[in-house]
Amino acid sequence: MTTYTVLVYESEPDEEVKYWAAVAELPGCFTMGQTIEEIEENVKDAIDVYFHAQEWAGKEKPPSVVRTLQVSVA
Repeated sequence: MTTYTVLVYESEPDEEVKYWAAVAELPGCFTMGQTIEEIEENVKDAIDVYFHAQEWAGKEKPPSVVRTLQVSVA
């Protein structure tokens, strides 16, 4: 099992969905949802579609992440 970093953002007030998310390790892998729980479910599908598209395009999977860090900047 591989773990990915999912960055969740609030959408602009005029958007139809409340949240959108990006998978940090997979450039261009995004999803949207009305709740955080919906994001958690949708992102699994987004990752699956991402890898199918990569395979179809003949691209290799990106390397596994060894470690993630959270850094605070003043």
